[in-house]
Amino acid sequence: MSESDDDRLEPAETTDASDTPCDLDCYCQLDGLMDLLSRRYAMQLICVVGAIGPARYGEIEETFEDVSSSTLSTRLEDLVDAGYLEREQYAEIPPRVEYDLTDDGDELCRRLQPLLEWAADREA
Repeated sequence: MSESDDDRLEPAETTDASDTPCDLDCYCQLDGLMDLLSRRYAMQLICVVGAIGPARYGEIEETFEDVSSSTLSTRLEDLVDAGYLEREQYAEIPPRVEYDLTDDGDELCRRLQPLLEWAADREA
């Protein structure tokens, strides 16, 4: 690696107090979130539950074509564990389970909207 390449890896020098230096580690805080959201159906589930509101498993499943129940269940569990969805189980016969966005999930859903719009523009 040349000396000029090494210079590019150094944190940016800033003179303005409003600027903050950024090094290669500045995106590390995204690692866990990106790992979760890159899993199959994760972003779609956030958006679907956000659109439906409290949603039962069957309602969620109807919005996906050719997804296995185990994959869908696993992804819902991942999102619940991460704190983006909440799962409410009611003591009824037959059992009823509903999923809804948490406050963090709602914020994530809103922040995904521009990405979805951008992707839709690319398909047209």
